[in-house]
Amino acid sequence: MKNFTKFNPEGKEKLTYGEALSPAMEITDPEDAKQYFDAYVEFQIKHMKDQKNQLLEMAAKGGNIDVNAMLRAEAEKICKSNLGYFAGYCDSETRERVERLFCCAHPVFGSIADNGAPTPEQAYEMGVKMGEKLRKKSKR
Repeated sequence: MKNFTKFNPEGKEKLTYGEALSPAMEITDPEDAKQYFDAYVEFQIKHMKDQKNQLLEMAAKGGNIDVNAMLRAEAEKICKSNLGYFAGYCDSETRERVERLFCCAHPVFGSIADNGAPTPEQAYEMGVKMGEKLRKKSKR
């Protein structure tokens, strides 16, 4: 039997991003990545009470929705974004491996396989553009 990386081995109720994501940066096996990701998603779902309540309200009003499936899909989206972002702080080899194993991409830079690693100048420009978008959004 394989020795898999345990998500949240201490069973903490809350984790820092480092506690949740650093172990994933060391994973090299697809099966290990899958079981780690599934555990991370389940942990994320437990902390999505507001989203779950909103979906339950929609369902109660006659919405034909699968609350659990929608909640899981949103949790997966959050987890993939977090993994991709965190991997952006690693070397290119680690980032590529994490993006491949967890089917994720950096939320700002995109996939390293598609776009390569950004230069410092590109990263700065992307940050400026994101800041401008957020500023415009907050003025509405």
